[in-house]
Amino acid sequence: MDHYYVNKNAQANDDHEVHTVNCSYLPNSENRKYLGYLNSCADAVREAKKTYSQSNGCYYCCNACHTS
Repeated sequence: MDHYYVNKNAQANDDHEVHTVNCSYLPNSENRKYLGYLNSCADAVREAKKTYSQSNGCYYCCNACHTS
């Protein structure tokens, strides 16, 4: 389990990236939304999609959920 956040700002491809709390690419506190203390990146992406339908895991910290 880990603490997950989603970037409020979309990437160039319109994805909102999901990050763990310790990711070096975690956006600053103004540009992220807390998703919760969750079991997996899949759970975190599912939670992020409730707010941002185009959400994706970060290549670096949520690679198992990174699809684009």
